[in-house]
Amino acid sequence: MARILMIGAGGVATVAAFKIAQNADVFTEFMIASRRKEKCDQLVEAIHKKGYTMDIKTAQVDADDVEQLKALFSSYKPELVVNLALPYQDLTIMDACLACGCNYLDTANYEPKDEAHFEYSWQWAYMDRFREAGLTAILGCGFDPGVSGIYTAYAAKHHFDEIHYLDIVDCNAGNHHKAFATNFNPEINIREITQKGLYYKDGEWLETEPLEVHKALTYPNIGPRESYLMHHEELESLVKNYPTIKQARFWMTFGQQYLTYLDVIQNIGMSRIDEVVYEAPLAEDANTQHPTPNTVKVKIVPLQFLKAVLPNPQDLGENYDGETSIGCRIRGIKDGKERTYYVYNNCKHQDAYEETGMQGVSYTTGVPAMIGAMMFVKGLWKKPGVWNVEDFDPDPFMEQLNKHGLPWHEVFDGDLEL
Repeated sequence: MARILMIGAGGVATVAAFKIAQNADVFTEFMIASRRKEKCDQLVEAIHKKGYTMDIKTAQVDADDVEQLKALFSSYKPELVVNLALPYQDLTIMDACLACGCNYLDTANYEPKDEAHFEYSWQWAYMDRFREAGLTAILGCGFDPGVSGIYTAYAAKHHFDEIHYLDIVDCNAGNHHKAFATNFNPEINIREITQKGLYYKDGEWLETEPLEVHKALTYPNIGPRESYLMHHEELESLVKNYPTIKQARFWMTFGQQYLTYLDVIQNIGMSRIDEVVYEAPLAEDANTQHPTPNTVKVKIVPLQFLKAVLPNPQDLGENYDGETSIGCRIRGIKDGKERTYYVYNNCKHQDAYEETGMQGVSYTTGVPAMIGAMMFVKGLWKKPGVWNVEDFDPDPFMEQLNKHGLPWHEVFDGDLEL
């Protein structure tokens, strides 16, 4: 018996829930909890409409509130909590897991609400407490971070004696036919992209201006796309776990229209994450013969307001065409000789939508979250402490990727363009 509690009901959670329902022989009991229970109920209804018969429980919980989380965990008693909520909520959920004896898995590392900054130090600090409690915490089990780390671990295990150069390349060549939209939570997406770039070289972390470094890279079945160097959290754990790495970078593609809109958003202050005071008009009293304008001062965060008016990433899938291509390009030494290796997955947005109702970016994150949970439930990824995905055996995970919609491909000793 495996009792799983998933927190979140957004696009990634929708995909993960569909995949869990498809594997009812592994996941025998399942609950979905979110701040709005009706979203969980709608997700369960969508799963059942597709013909999956799993009995799925739902619940309301505020993931910012440790006491609410503890009450839910104590009541349902999950073996594993799958955190697909917001990165701000990682630590409250980890605290509740420790208090209630639950194991933990997430797809993105913690970042504080009031600072656009993310790193693993906050969650790695939980290592001793999880180890002493005999509980497993699996960090960053999406695609990037997630599969990117598993690809690297697989390469290190099977194809290299030493990895020297690592480039993670992420291309979304899809078209959602919107003037401007983000493929996942707009608040998290824009905070990430507008940060300064960061990469690792010769034992040092080097900083760049946001999206300053870019070049055209060629992606399988897509062709050349302008790719921008960014900071991404898996680099932090990978250079720690593979100390032979001399250089590690992360690249992501953006279209010119997206960048133009993003530039405007920043220039007019809508990417701000601090509170501003806004004078909102009060509703007029209909019985007043000569109403005078009344206002009330309210505090709003501009980026959160922008999120409210942008298209919901969950609604992009129906008209989304094209595909994603994400992989690792690696150079290093095997048997005394230099070799290169490129491992990647291409995912079509329409295929993802037909299966789950979500677009490919949600699909490529939600599927690995389910597989990570499967690895834990089967006892393949289970050891007390706080771990990144590359700390575990990559082979069974790589096998499941091929079975659950994210098949991978390899190119040996080809031109990496990097």
